[in-house]
Amino acid sequence: MAGHSQFKNIMHRKGAQDAKRAKIFTKHIREIETSVRAGSPEPEKNPRLRAAIQAAKGDNMPKDNIERAIKKASGAGDGANYEEVRYEGYGPQGVAIIVEGLTDNKNRTAAEVRAAFAKHGGSLGETNSVAFTFNQVGELIFPAEGIDSDAMFEAALEAGAENVETAGDDYSVTCVAEDFSEVRDALEARFGVPKWAGLSWKPNNTIQVDEDTARTLMKLIDTLEDNDDVQRVSSNLEITEDVMAALSA
Repeated sequence: MAGHSQFKNIMHRKGAQDAKRAKIFTKHIREIETSVRAGSPEPEKNPRLRAAIQAAKGDNMPKDNIERAIKKASGAGDGANYEEVRYEGYGPQGVAIIVEGLTDNKNRTAAEVRAAFAKHGGSLGETNSVAFTFNQVGELIFPAEGIDSDAMFEAALEAGAENVETAGDDYSVTCVAEDFSEVRDALEARFGVPKWAGLSWKPNNTIQVDEDTARTLMKLIDTLEDNDDVQRVSSNLEITEDVMAALSA
């Protein structure tokens, strides 16, 4: 029975991983299709599409899936038209949360996002009820491997970026939203296509929370990110190392 249970556990984990992988691919497909419809099906003429393709490749999305999404959005196949949506609300302890998505049914997405907030002790607010506590900036993520930190800093400064930070194995370059296109083009010419490029929400102030609140907030964020219609979740949540260690234990 132990062996049988172990096999079932392995199959359950594999099924969960496959499901998660499928959800990630769904989000990439939506971004690729939206990028094509907003610009051109030719990556060299469409920076947003280039970044979408790069992000998809970073998650090991097969080339065939990428090409199929481009073809579908180009009118060579049937496909849904996705609208860009944004929801704002507060989680436990007043943590501000911005949810951005692509949906073909705004009523469905709004209901699901509202339900996620309510289930985890939060509340969905009106448009701009939270955004004023953030700054929208242009952001580019480049892999740190093979790129000297001084070279990245100097290139970013010359391109007009405001800040460069090391985030794990990546560089995060931020700039004023209005300068995003210029900075992106300059850095892409120097270092190649970034892993991700777009507009991000950076909080003006962060909120530290205790372990129980952090656990609830992480469940809320996980629920939101698990929704096929949700592309990105931003918040002003700050988790200390001690709380993170407790959550990981």
